[in-house]
Amino acid sequence: MQISKEMLIGELLQVDENMAQILMGAGMHCIGCPSSQMESLEEACMVHGIPVEKLVSVINEYLAQKQQ
Repeated sequence: MQISKEMLIGELLQVDENMAQILMGAGMHCIGCPSSQMESLEEACMVHGIPVEKLVSVINEYLAQKQQ
């Protein structure tokens, strides 16, 4: 599976049990907030000043390694 910047935070959190840790490690400490669940990854990255393409790459690399 690959994620995209258009995916909602709520969807990402359902993809893998370690997704919250990855997002918080990138600086998104508000993922528990109900309103963040309906934000896209791109929107959340903009709010937090995080380069979305880099985070998408990190998440997709993690998911690819997990599938091996």
